[in-house]
Amino acid sequence: MGLKQKLHTLKEKYKGKKMAPAFNALHTFLYSPNETTHDGTHIKVVDDLKRTMNTVIMALIPCLIFGIFNAGYQHYLALGEINPVSSGFFSSEFWNLANFTIGAWKIIPLVLVSYGVGLAVEFLFAVIKGHEVEEGYLVTGMLVPLIVPVDIPLWMLTIAVIFGVVIGKEVFGGTGMNILNPALTIRAFLFFAYPTWMSGDKVWVHGAVERANQMAEGAKVDAISGETILGSLAQNKPFDFDTMDMFLGFIPGSVGETSTLLILLGGLFLIFTKIGSWRIMLSAVLGALAMGFIFNSVVDAGWITDSSKFFSLMNTEFWQHLLIGGLAFGIVYMATDPVTASQTNKGKWIYGFLIGFISVLIRVFNPAYPEGVMLAILLMNVFAPTIDHYVVQGNVKRRMKRLKVKNA
Repeated sequence: MGLKQKLHTLKEKYKGKKMAPAFNALHTFLYSPNETTHDGTHIKVVDDLKRTMNTVIMALIPCLIFGIFNAGYQHYLALGEINPVSSGFFSSEFWNLANFTIGAWKIIPLVLVSYGVGLAVEFLFAVIKGHEVEEGYLVTGMLVPLIVPVDIPLWMLTIAVIFGVVIGKEVFGGTGMNILNPALTIRAFLFFAYPTWMSGDKVWVHGAVERANQMAEGAKVDAISGETILGSLAQNKPFDFDTMDMFLGFIPGSVGETSTLLILLGGLFLIFTKIGSWRIMLSAVLGALAMGFIFNSVVDAGWITDSSKFFSLMNTEFWQHLLIGGLAFGIVYMATDPVTASQTNKGKWIYGFLIGFISVLIRVFNPAYPEGVMLAILLMNVFAPTIDHYVVQGNVKRRMKRLKVKNA
């Protein structure tokens, strides 16, 4: 008896029992969905929610692999044990086993905890409620390790994932019913519950926090600085990275957010597969550029001087905002979430533009929290239904007006 036949036999055994949803989730991971049509359908397609989620995961894998190497690279670079990569994407200083070993040792556990805890909560709710296990967490489970610092304690991540899945999704009815992006809900919980582990100049490079603690205890060790570009700009300090380093991703930051190149390629892949909305991506980019250009114009007009705490971020070239921080990652992978984003075409333009616009606005005017894309997306998640409502009502009014003119 083959594996597929054995699983089918077990499926019949568990059918109608309490643990059936959990078994069906494992069974349909490799084989066809639990419910399929055989005849009488008007349209036949080969995709389902699980396969759609897997497509997004495929777009995230390059960011994960790069993040693993970059975690090790930033660690050894801070220790002064390797030479900086000079805009060479295929440099041996970056793509080497030592960097991969350090990065994998720190990041793979984040992935395992994210998926293990998140899926356990999903299975638990499926068994309790008696419905099929929903596959919405497949993407969230990959997003979460990519938007947190490399040294975040695993117990903190565990608590945050439980909170995000339960409060961010299950209380609203599960996948497809949530109003907030679950991955950003998890990150927001971490930021407000454990701010010292989600901001500052020590959390973005592996070993920096440990070295700081050793120095506080009187140990004679060299400090490791892991300050990000946004952190430096928020304090009106210069940074040592050129534009190509920022574009390729050889900078400190959250695990998967540093390489704008790979994020761009992932976005093009999502657009090609029709998973991600190009309208949201493009409008968000335009919104960020517009806000950045306004700030540049304010500086050029002399309305703000270099003595202001906002000067460095306002004076940053408007297009560079897309290369630093998590703005590009948020636009491509989280603003386009089909559940929490606007559903109408015109609404997507408004929704995306405001995300980019507000992200840069928060980034500049809140130096204590220079990364604003998380709050901008969560805010627009809340207003997405309102945007769609007024877009639909506007369409109805225009049609009624045309009808009245025609009947006049």
